[in-house]
Amino acid sequence: MTRVIAVANQKGGVAKTTTVIHLGVAMAELGRRVLLVDLDPQGHLAEGFGMVSEDLSTEISDVFAGEKRVADVIIPGLRPGLDLAPSNIRLSDMELTLVNVRFREYKLKRALEPVLSRYDYVLLDCPPSLGLLTVNALIAATDVLIPMASEYYSMLGVSLLIKTIETIKQEGNPDLAVLGIVHTHHKRTVHAREVVGRTKAELGDRVRVFATPVNDSTRFAEAAGLGATVFETAPEIEGAQAYRQIAQEIVRG
Repeated sequence: MTRVIAVANQKGGVAKTTTVIHLGVAMAELGRRVLLVDLDPQGHLAEGFGMVSEDLSTEISDVFAGEKRVADVIIPGLRPGLDLAPSNIRLSDMELTLVNVRFREYKLKRALEPVLSRYDYVLLDCPPSLGLLTVNALIAATDVLIPMASEYYSMLGVSLLIKTIETIKQEGNPDLAVLGIVHTHHKRTVHAREVVGRTKAELGDRVRVFATPVNDSTRFAEAAGLGATVFETAPEIEGAQAYRQIAQEIVRG
C-alpha cells in the first residue's frame, strides 16, 4: 500500500520543505518510487529543484479547481524515481475558494487516488497553518511526520498539532497515524538538548521521536539556492547523514 505522508507543522521556519525534499530524494535513492506534492503557496518545492514556481503553467491549484487531474500537473523524473506536483502563489487564492465547496476537506484525497498505484511514497509539503490545505493533507494522509525546531515554542506548537490530528482521526480519517517528530534546526546548545529531552519526556510515550536530529547548517540554504540538495553539494555534513538515516528508518518501518 502507498504511504501518504503529510509533513506538517503550523509553525513556519521548521524546515518542512527541506525535510520533504531531502527525505524524498533519499527514499528514491533507496529504490522507492516517490511523489512530492506541494501544498504551500510559496512554491518552494519547485524552487528547491531549480524551477521558478511563478512560471509554472499548471500546478496543484488547477487540481483543486477541478480543471486538471494530478497526473496533468506532475513533473516527472526530477531524480530517478522522484516526481513533483508543484504549487505557486495561485494556491493561496484556492484556499479561500475551497471554503464554499462541497466535500472540500476531501478534494486532495480524491485527486490523488488515481495516481497512488504509481508510487511507494507520497510526501505532502503542508503550509504553515492549520487551514483547509493542511486539513486536506491530513484527510489524504496515512501518516504525519512533524518537523520540529529544537526550540521551546516549537514544542508548544507540536502539542496543538497533535490535538488537531486526533480530531481529524475522529472526524474523517480514523487510520491516520503520527509517524514521528524530527528535530530540525538543531544546535549544539544546552537549550536544544533540553528541548529534545523534554519532547521525549512529554510526548515520547505517544509519539516516536526520531533519534537523529538534523543539525542546523547554512549548507541547506546554499543548496536550495542552487536547485540542489546537500546530498550533492555537501554530503559530508551531519544534516545530510541525518536525513539519509531517517529515510532508511521510514522505509524499513
